[in-house]
Amino acid sequence: MGLKMDAEALAAFMARAFPQVAGDFVVERVAPMEITVRMEVSDRHLRPGDTVSGPTLFSLADVAVYLAVLSMIGPQALAVTTNCSMDFMRKPAPGADLRAEARLLKLGRVLAVGDVLIYSDGVEAPVARATLTYSIPPARG
Repeated sequence: MGLKMDAEALAAFMARAFPQVAGDFVVERVAPMEITVRMEVSDRHLRPGDTVSGPTLFSLADVAVYLAVLSMIGPQALAVTTNCSMDFMRKPAPGADLRAEARLLKLGRVLAVGDVLIYSDGVEAPVARATLTYSIPPARG
């Protein structure tokens, strides 16, 4: 199964479908069943204690799996998250960008399951791990 959307097509889709957040995410690499997405961290992503907030880390994990799914099935704006389990393992470096490395473990007709490791620039080990399940809308025929 090959790619249906490359990094440029994914960026264009995000700009059209989600203009309010599209600029927060950059697809660095896309391959069949895998993607790397970067997020530039700013003050609005921080919580007290000068660390990246949990919702920010969730957002990056969610978008990474969403884009990995779309890269394989094409532009389906209505693919939605149905489940997420996330482990926050260590504090990200203050103000450092985040990188999500996601891979699809299963891509079926109606469900996709992905695993994500999130890294913070300047921290060698992952700062978070997530597993997400996406519901894929039925094909219109």
